[in-house]
Amino acid sequence: MKVAVLPGDGIGPEIVAEAIRVLDVFRLEGVGLETEWADVGGVGVDRHGDPLPASTLALCKQADAVLFGSIGGPRYDTLPREQRPERGLLRLRKGLDLFANLRPAQVFPELAGASTLKSEVVSGLDLLIVRELTGDIYFGEPRGIATNAAGERVGTNTMVYTESEIRRVAHWGFQAARQRRGLLCSVDKMNVLECTQLWRDVVVEVSREYPDVTLSHMLVDNAAMQLVRNPRQFDVIVTGNMFGDILSDEASMLTGSIGLLPSASLNGSGQGLYEPIHGSAPDIAGQDKANPLAQILSAGLMFRYSLKRSDLADRIDQAVKQVLKQGVRTPDIAQPGEQVVGTRGMGDAVVAALRAQ
Repeated sequence: MKVAVLPGDGIGPEIVAEAIRVLDVFRLEGVGLETEWADVGGVGVDRHGDPLPASTLALCKQADAVLFGSIGGPRYDTLPREQRPERGLLRLRKGLDLFANLRPAQVFPELAGASTLKSEVVSGLDLLIVRELTGDIYFGEPRGIATNAAGERVGTNTMVYTESEIRRVAHWGFQAARQRRGLLCSVDKMNVLECTQLWRDVVVEVSREYPDVTLSHMLVDNAAMQLVRNPRQFDVIVTGNMFGDILSDEASMLTGSIGLLPSASLNGSGQGLYEPIHGSAPDIAGQDKANPLAQILSAGLMFRYSLKRSDLADRIDQAVKQVLKQGVRTPDIAQPGEQVVGTRGMGDAVVAALRAQ
């Protein structure tokens, strides 16, 4: 199994290092894993003048899976837009045709009190957001900033979806719901956006192939409200690129910390990119403060979806649950009086739990 490792910027190298230690446990047990490292994001700009060097994209295309850290930082914000780190990630998603982004949000019992919402609202939460990743307003044309006839600057972005783009991610949503509680909520803004009227129409058409899944629809503004009002009503949410970007970050805070949420971005052949949903956090980079659990759990998703080793994914999930049950906490999830460890300390605890299984 070949894995491309792209640590990126900020805290990326620190948290990826802890995920690699998890992979090393399995390698010592005889699991055949080959890893090859490459630059992406700001470090790609610094070393190659490109946030996605051609060699990095070529490596990722040849790999079974990509383990991705984080990218970006304030010092890159003044670069031309095509050279900014985030453009490298968008190009990578497009280059691998990673159209289905899976973002689970689960509240661990030991961390219900860490959520900003009341524990009785979030306890037992276990939802999955399926976000379309290669279409929508992030990729639509025309786009840009121009000057009109009156000499006024005008910014343009275009929300575009084809029927086939909607259909293929809808299938992912229904299949995911079929393996869970059988509930799928499709989120759109069909009352004002024709693009998302098409979204709803196509999702309804696809639903006829899944009579065992209960489909509901919700406008995105209501969905944002319902996520903080009654999040446990949701099982699987399927939505477009921009809405999914916003709602999945909102859902992350229900769990207590954005540092706990992994993600998987998949194409039609099962090849995937696995990354935590948080950013590069340059303010704490190099300080041994970052929570590596989202990165470690992303490695678990990698084993589950691309490498087809659900047994190893289950072991990672159990190790993380065991560590949290033991009271091991990084600063972002610690409550007053709890023992706090750093990035490396949390990695030590997870590795120890894996070896003890």
